[in-house]
Amino acid sequence: MNSTEIVGFSASVLIGVSLGLIGGGGSILTLPVMVYLLHISPVTSTAYSLFVVGTTSLVGSASFMQKKLVNYRAALVFAIPSFTTVFLTRKYLVPAIPDPLMSFSGFDVSKNVGIMVFFALIMLAASYSMIKNKKEEKDENTGELKFNYPMIALEGALVGMLTGIVGAGGGFLIIPALVLFARLPMKMAVGTSLLIIAAKSLIGFLGDLSNLTVDWAFLLPFTALSVGGIFVGTYLSKFISGEKLKKSFGWFVLVMGIYIITKEVFFKA
Repeated sequence: MNSTEIVGFSASVLIGVSLGLIGGGGSILTLPVMVYLLHISPVTSTAYSLFVVGTTSLVGSASFMQKKLVNYRAALVFAIPSFTTVFLTRKYLVPAIPDPLMSFSGFDVSKNVGIMVFFALIMLAASYSMIKNKKEEKDENTGELKFNYPMIALEGALVGMLTGIVGAGGGFLIIPALVLFARLPMKMAVGTSLLIIAAKSLIGFLGDLSNLTVDWAFLLPFTALSVGGIFVGTYLSKFISGEKLKKSFGWFVLVMGIYIITKEVFFKA
């Protein structure tokens, strides 16, 4: 194992730490780590990301379930359309994307470049949602929860498609949707989001099994390190301000997104 691979495996712990601290951000780290440090193709990396983030989020959601901070009704309404679109996207849409993706003036845009640039754009959107100042949801809201079922289901379908294309769990989209449309307190939104991310990511991964050969000897140890990281992140969350951490992580994601676009568009051989 060379130094780059050691750094890559070490970074897998940070994936879990991120999920444990802020309830999201795992996939934003997973794809660049696999592509740039471990030199795995973007298409395969998106599939591996689904398994890593899905498994890690499932473990993380268990502690929220124990504290009764998961709203199963909201999860179900969001998850059903999300499950459907992520499975169909991974099984049919991603394999159908042409390679090269497009050609103009004698320049070909490959499928791999297209996926990485699209992912970087998602990173920029995620960074904005994490950096911007917003009023905290008050946990003392104990009234009857009012669900906007059509909007929850629509966002579920859109996040499912996003997850299918780039392997992103979509926590930065799920949590605001649960707060706005299901009126969940922030802590319950995070716990519910982890459960949704876990289920739809693992279902999306199932859609890949017929399309690629999985290197389990690599994937299982990498995932185990990430799972260990979520326990660390959950512990650290007791001492670190989640809002400050989220904003700092947002700036990191912004820089990474700009880096990926610059590398893929301007410095690709």
